[in-house]
Amino acid sequence: MEIGIIGLGAMGRAMARNLAQAGHDVKAWNRSGGTVDGVATVASPVEAFQGDAVLTMLSDDDAIRSTLIASGVLAQAKPGLVHVVTSTISVAFARELVAAHESARMGYVSAPVLGRPDVAAKGELNVLAGGPPDAVAKVRPLLDVIGGRVWDMGDQAPTANAAKIACNMMITMAIEAMAEAVVLTEANGLPRARFFDLILNTLFGSRSYQVYSANIAKGNYEPGFKATLGMKDLRLAAEAAEEAGRVLPVLAAVHARMAQTIAAGMGDRDWSAMAKFTIESNDP
Repeated sequence: MEIGIIGLGAMGRAMARNLAQAGHDVKAWNRSGGTVDGVATVASPVEAFQGDAVLTMLSDDDAIRSTLIASGVLAQAKPGLVHVVTSTISVAFARELVAAHESARMGYVSAPVLGRPDVAAKGELNVLAGGPPDAVAKVRPLLDVIGGRVWDMGDQAPTANAAKIACNMMITMAIEAMAEAVVLTEANGLPRARFFDLILNTLFGSRSYQVYSANIAKGNYEPGFKATLGMKDLRLAAEAAEEAGRVLPVLAAVHARMAQTIAAGMGDRDWSAMAKFTIESNDP
């Protein structure tokens, strides 16, 4: 297939490389330049929208809106193309995108992904796909390349975005849960490494607990996913809850804690630095 890629951050680069290595004709555009082996570089987003499908991995709602909607790119897309948004965006903006693509007479699929750049490089992301079945079917071969598993989130694209936001919300809750557990157990003489050995081999053996307990145990908060981006996703969760008329008290707590972490100067560190803030704020 002829595929466009927009956004060549760590995740977008990995996707582009894997698609090219799978034999697809991949053309990429990035706001700040950059190249990927086996991937052609095009001069504008419009050129990326002239194939069979285009995948965008842009940072947030505003980046997509300015790059693709305000600039009129959608109106110049090749007829029949399917646009796949793989980044984490708000549920409200996903609804806006559905309407914009219907007006432009093109397909739209929300396919946010679970996984860090190392997982993307291996083509093992979990892909949360939502949208009309015919549009999802057309791009399914591409999703199978970038993902280890494609999860069906239904025929309404925004549902996939709600699921992704909920997943990220739960990761922050896990980080804060581990931090508070460390505060409690270390205050009673149990080293955190020994406590993590217990929980990882009994109650909490999932990847999120494995990855972020290692960060906490080593005190290593080099960014894989920055705290500022985590804060953005928690804001999206709070907005979605408010729009739905729901009250989520634990979300409110981790949202406030992430804000405190960033205010303490750790916005560019991994979002698990929230644990560092919680633990150190409890030091005697």
